[in-house]
Amino acid sequence: MNIGIIGLPATGKTTLFNLLTGAQAETHRFAGGESGPNIGVTVVPDPRLDSLRDIYQPKKTIHATLDIVDVAGMIPGAAKEQGFSPQLLAALRNVDALVHVVRDFDDATIPHPAGSLDPARDVESVELELMLADLTIIEKRLENMEMERKKKGIIDKGVRESEMQLLSRLKGCLENEKPLRNVDLSFDEKFMLRGFTFLSLKPSILVLNRDEHSITFPEPEPFVRLARQKRLPYLSLSARIEEEISQMTADEAGEFLCDLGIDKPARDRLIRLIYESLQLIPFFTVGKDECRAWTITSGDTAHTAAGKIHSDLARGFIRAEVVAFDHLIESGSWAAAKAAGHLRLEGRDYLVQDGDCLEIRFSV
Repeated sequence: MNIGIIGLPATGKTTLFNLLTGAQAETHRFAGGESGPNIGVTVVPDPRLDSLRDIYQPKKTIHATLDIVDVAGMIPGAAKEQGFSPQLLAALRNVDALVHVVRDFDDATIPHPAGSLDPARDVESVELELMLADLTIIEKRLENMEMERKKKGIIDKGVRESEMQLLSRLKGCLENEKPLRNVDLSFDEKFMLRGFTFLSLKPSILVLNRDEHSITFPEPEPFVRLARQKRLPYLSLSARIEEEISQMTADEAGEFLCDLGIDKPARDRLIRLIYESLQLIPFFTVGKDECRAWTITSGDTAHTAAGKIHSDLARGFIRAEVVAFDHLIESGSWAAAKAAGHLRLEGRDYLVQDGDCLEIRFSV
């Protein structure tokens, strides 16, 4: 899965990128569209995999990962005036979700581009940029389709006519400042739009980057109201505090977070929110050689999960042996779980559950 970090300049986007990936990317003031994207990988923490490792003592333990892309700050008005840079659009085109970093901290050495703090205003500003970028694509596509229709002197039928009707409807939504992610679309309509990679259609999460002294206080009411209105999940963090935590031992970090009344580091909370927003779930494969977490979408079948592991497993799928995580931990081994009646044989259409441990039987 690919996650894109977006926001206005000077919000702490690259600091968040560094926290997620452990990188040391340089932060820039008002980099705008001049700098290329930062690209990294973050490991998805899951204590269940750690428990499986303790049982099997494997040669390798492999956590699931997320690919993270941090693009340059979005300049208000860029989408309308000259369009987003090709580099920015290319970087965001293939991401599965957006993490929108919103500034709620004062720093005289890093002035806010607008000259004042207003998280709700900034959310609206970036949301508008995304919608304008999508609107530009739709308008150009409709214009080209209309020119082709006039040139050929015919009325297109079937899929082409359906596409025009759908794009015209979405154009109206965008003109009314309704992001495409909040438009009800059928399965066929989503399939029809798959090649457009609209930015406002992608799931989006707001991250409010706050002052150290305000992190334990409620978020600004206008921000909360807007997030709910736009159906955008959100969380608050202080990038500066998180930087401090990243330099601490596990015990020190736990004590520090407890003093702040925070149960988990922001990194863990954000990854969990990404999983929830994209409806992702993990399943596990276990053994003496390797214990590994894999990521699929909720509702995926055993056949799909087999393909995640290796294409040969999907091609020659016979059945899946399934043990729920809790039962495997309780039993202490695969054989003991089987002896206790916890092992199930499932076919290719079985819907894999969060935390299932799978062994795929196949023949090629």
